[in-house]
Amino acid sequence: MKKRYRPCVLATCCVPWRENDTFAEDIFRRSVRHLIAHGINDLYTFGTAGEGYGVTERQFDEVTCVFLDETRGDGVQGMVGLISLSLPTVIDRIERARGMGARRFQLSLPSWGALSDAEMRTFFRETCGRFPDCEFLHYNLMRTGRIITGTDYGRLAAEHPNLVATKNSTADEQRLRSLMQDAPQLQHFITEAGFAKAAELGECGLLISFASSNPALGLEYFRAGHERNFTLLREIEQELSVLASDLVATVAGGAHMDGAFDKMFCRLHDAGFPLRLLPPYASISDETFQRYAEVLRTKHSRWMPECAVAASQTIACGG
Repeated sequence: MKKRYRPCVLATCCVPWRENDTFAEDIFRRSVRHLIAHGINDLYTFGTAGEGYGVTERQFDEVTCVFLDETRGDGVQGMVGLISLSLPTVIDRIERARGMGARRFQLSLPSWGALSDAEMRTFFRETCGRFPDCEFLHYNLMRTGRIITGTDYGRLAAEHPNLVATKNSTADEQRLRSLMQDAPQLQHFITEAGFAKAAELGECGLLISFASSNPALGLEYFRAGHERNFTLLREIEQELSVLASDLVATVAGGAHMDGAFDKMFCRLHDAGFPLRLLPPYASISDETFQRYAEVLRTKHSRWMPECAVAASQTIACGG
């Protein structure tokens, strides 16, 4: 079955905040341009790494306007994330972003209480069903209180032709198989840990996180799966598995929000990128970042940014 969204590498665009919690627009634009310049053309903002759960309506509008401006280029597809406890707020944000030109959105279920099946159908009817001229990806994460199954996705996809993709952070083979078999029309984006298993089952996308430290190698990992080069796919998977273990060991006991880690990956490419998260959430410290950069340089040097910067000295790659 033909997929509703193209196979690709999907990457988050973290939002940099100044010390007074204002939007650092110049750094954000530089970061988005860096990803595009390195061949990653499917981008989103306001997932958990983009702190979509923590922004005010003014911040949402301000960042969305700049993000859409930077992703208007040929071949580039920008997606606006929507995280809120309030369905009316989600609808309002879609309407405002549509007014700015957005037509692709990333949905997360409200998380105050886990939705029942009937409530889940209502949520998709009031988003996908209300805006048939837009495309929607669903971000499937346990923070919302429930995981949508492959069977659920199959039913939702049949009801909503503009539900085009999903994001799943899992390496569970049974769950991956269900996604691929029970909702084959959707493009499923899988994080590094589960991507190799999913790619052996069929076409899927790569949801890139820590592999973004070297976008060229991240793209190579995706191509190995897309071209069914399983030998190379497994080789890179093993490298990334060790890298992920070292990342966890290095930051153990530090910050716990997704964006804290992703902002470390941003700083590897740009020494001026702030590690700060919106309060009350804790950020990764400069010392922890330095330790991770040193681990990357000494144990995983080929995953350093392409400019081969001495990250322990926090020199920016530029671009």
